[in-house]
Amino acid sequence: MSNVLTELSAALATAVSQADSGIVRVEGRRRLAATGIVWNSAGLILTANHVVRHEEHLKVGLPDGSRVSASLVGRDPSTDLAVLKVDGSGLSPLTESNKQDLGVGNLVLALGRPGRTVQATLGIVSALGDSWRTRLGGNIDRYLQTDVVMYPGFSGGPLVDAAGQLIGLNTSALGRGVSLTIPTPTLARVADALQAHGRMQRGYLGVSTQRVHLPDDLKAELEQKRGLLVVSVENDSPAAKAGLTLGDTLVAFAGSPVQSHDDLLALLAGEVVGTAVPLKFVRGGKVHTTEVTVTARP
Repeated sequence: MSNVLTELSAALATAVSQADSGIVRVEGRRRLAATGIVWNSAGLILTANHVVRHEEHLKVGLPDGSRVSASLVGRDPSTDLAVLKVDGSGLSPLTESNKQDLGVGNLVLALGRPGRTVQATLGIVSALGDSWRTRLGGNIDRYLQTDVVMYPGFSGGPLVDAAGQLIGLNTSALGRGVSLTIPTPTLARVADALQAHGRMQRGYLGVSTQRVHLPDDLKAELEQKRGLLVVSVENDSPAAKAGLTLGDTLVAFAGSPVQSHDDLLALLAGEVVGTAVPLKFVRGGKVHTTEVTVTARP
């Protein structure tokens, strides 16, 4: 048994050592520094949005102990991600873990660099699930919860597997009382969007709605209990151009039912901006379908 524990201990220490060069300190708030992940050798740094309180005079502490200036590329509060840019010379991004090998019960390490050196805490994957929507409407590709202790300054740092490979970015801002990790597919998608636009594009219809219960016959026909009653339509908006009017009830968007404002918000992700999307609505007790060309939210 002692040999097994000794080998495990050595393997975990090696994993931390291998990940060390891909972890930086982020000085983006007044007091406690946080952590960031080297995303590529060009100098892109990913961190948690909530730890970047100011957008000027940002500093990043590199693995070699040097301290350099950083600029803010963009931020997305809905997924709690921010992208910074520094001089990329000598930076080594972390190797991505094989997502298929990850399961509940696997050992993981949360790493942070709120000071000059890397700190670590050990835990297990406690829950895995499907994609989910944050309270601000951000789409996270996979629910990933661990029991690791998030010490002060660990937000924005990596969760790595027992080989020191990147699973995702840890944040304390997306869940109350639980340690959640933003998986690498979400990191890649948001980082690409922030580099391109400086922010995450959100779709815009130009309507205000309120949730209503559908009549019994429509409940049976549509197999859903609620819809969104249109209470206002902005002039020259995508909704107006598609022919929607006051009193219509939205019941489906892009082929998915909408029964709450959160449902609609979730479907108005950046991917639909600029595309013609089918929209199903009720008018005069009958179901109609039209197409609406979604624009970016102003």
